[in-house]
Amino acid sequence: MTQPTFAARIRRIKPSPSTAAADRANELRRQGKSIVNLVVGEPDFDTPAHIREAAVNALGKGATRYTLMAGTVEVRQAIVAKLERENHLRYGLDEVIVTSGAKSAIYSAFAITIEEGDEVLIPAPYWVSYPDMVLACDGRPVTLPCPEESGFKLTPAQLESAITRRTRWLLINSPSNPTGASYTAEEYEGLAAVLDRHPHVQVMTDDIYEHIRFDGQRTVHLLEVAPRLRDRTLVINGVSKTYAMTGWRIGYIAGPRPYIQALDTLLSQSTGSCCHVSQVASAAAMNGDQSFVIESVAIYKQRRDRTVEALGKIPGLSVTPPPGAFYLYVNCGGLIGRKTVDGKLLATDGDVVMHLLESEGVAVVAGTAYGLSPFFRMSIATSLETLEEGCKRIARAVSALV
Repeated sequence: MTQPTFAARIRRIKPSPSTAAADRANELRRQGKSIVNLVVGEPDFDTPAHIREAAVNALGKGATRYTLMAGTVEVRQAIVAKLERENHLRYGLDEVIVTSGAKSAIYSAFAITIEEGDEVLIPAPYWVSYPDMVLACDGRPVTLPCPEESGFKLTPAQLESAITRRTRWLLINSPSNPTGASYTAEEYEGLAAVLDRHPHVQVMTDDIYEHIRFDGQRTVHLLEVAPRLRDRTLVINGVSKTYAMTGWRIGYIAGPRPYIQALDTLLSQSTGSCCHVSQVASAAAMNGDQSFVIESVAIYKQRRDRTVEALGKIPGLSVTPPPGAFYLYVNCGGLIGRKTVDGKLLATDGDVVMHLLESEGVAVVAGTAYGLSPFFRMSIATSLETLEEGCKRIARAVSALV
């Protein structure tokens, strides 16, 4: 059989580490092993009833055909209204495009702008897909380590020192995956002051977790603080995390019209328009009753607090309570250098993660996947009972080390 050959872009990227970890956990479960899966960043709630009902009604009315490439007028009107109501940002319908999830939005934005060798500044810890999306578009990801001591956030001095003539993008995720770190207005102003001195640097904001906040604060947007950056900023968001709509696959981009026109061209030749029914459901989500958002965040906060408390009792582990998102980024530095009962040295956070999986069946993701070690990420988007069982197993796994 002739071996297939592949383009360089696919050879230089790797599968998503979080997806790979979830697949491994599911495979072990199929083999009959008891697995506590704390990998997947997906709300465990059903999509709210009024959103599902809107979709059912749309099907009855024949919403089964192609829509405008940029999205239906109705869903773009909902996005425009949401951005003004919640973020104090004003966009026209021709400055918004709907995509098949926020991941597609980010990748497509890179695809229309990055030339070979262009640099994208990515604060670490970062969502695992950011660097590989840059590589797939012939760019160069430049990761900027943001330690726990700095709140896992980028400082103006770091940004200033990282910018070169080849810098094309700064990518900001707030609240972030995996740490939940959230920027304040003052912190954004500090970063904006640096960007003022480098007008060739464009900014992409990944706002997918904006509503999941535990500190009672509204998530401020960079453009709310520094509207002068509007002409070189793309706002990325979607309905997946806020409304438990991961499977509906709707994201969006808001930005200057030339970017949106270029995206329209690219997507018309690649993915095509998004699912009509999903667009109807997304409009209902943004326009409708928001009580689910408040209720789900309260549940996430309870899970966060209980899990942080349980982990804090395990020697060798520590975790900073995240102000947002639904993950814990657990510092496991206290376990590095210890050994399993069969003599295996835990030299990295990857070794720690494998020990948790193999000894007690707890699936988490190593911090190396997010660009900052020694940590592991665990999702709290699952039941309190599952989280409590996971913590008990982690405690047993740690107590067995020598």
